[in-house]
Amino acid sequence: MPRFYIDGDIFEGTILDLPPGAARHVQVLRMQPGQNITLFNGKPNAYGVYGEHPASITQMGRAQVQVQVGAWLNTPLHPLCDLHLALGMPANERMDWLIEKATELGVASIQPLMAERSVLRLQGERAVRKMAHWRGIAVAACEQCGGNRVPVIHPVLPLKDWLPMPCMTTSRLAVLSLNANTRFLHDFLQGSTTSVVTCLLGPEGGFTATEETTALHHGFEPVSLGVRVLRTETAALTVAALVAYSCQTITNST
Repeated sequence: MPRFYIDGDIFEGTILDLPPGAARHVQVLRMQPGQNITLFNGKPNAYGVYGEHPASITQMGRAQVQVQVGAWLNTPLHPLCDLHLALGMPANERMDWLIEKATELGVASIQPLMAERSVLRLQGERAVRKMAHWRGIAVAACEQCGGNRVPVIHPVLPLKDWLPMPCMTTSRLAVLSLNANTRFLHDFLQGSTTSVVTCLLGPEGGFTATEETTALHHGFEPVSLGVRVLRTETAALTVAALVAYSCQTITNST
């Protein structure tokens, strides 16, 4: 069933005009009145549960599609652990690809960072435009993969400004490290009793020794994905897959 994101509140029983992008999509699919779609707005209810609404097409015009909204369905479709990725932004289109795939894997949020070795540096209006672009990618990925929680794309920040922020006090903190004798991420996750994990990843070239030391000073634990040196986007998706799997395994065993 086609799925569409609605930027706003959705109320059962109301007649809703689909936004232009969704309306065009319905037109392209040659759907007709009486056929059904799914709507979601990426927001939790009062109990923190994510869900979605079935909707039935009631009217179609040349540029307008109206639907009648059905009852809200309790359908959380994201991992049991909340993973927050904080990473030195990869250059070119790799960040776009990372956000799309991380959304498919169910990450809760993505914090783009500028570190000393970062190639991509954003500020001002350019950073605002990039954020809107990345959020559009996340929304489209949710529509495609069947998710109903759109990850938060935070404003771009320098690493030195982000590390002291008091927003991670309830999260278990990990930083990817290439240092010898660093324990594997899997072992780090097996010892976790929290359902919230923040993982910090370096840009191309990794973090400097000073940056990694500063992260450790702020409570991050060094972890490893193995002996291979992965690109930022590859490492981020490996982390997302491992966290989703490990959390499911831990939950099933308790």
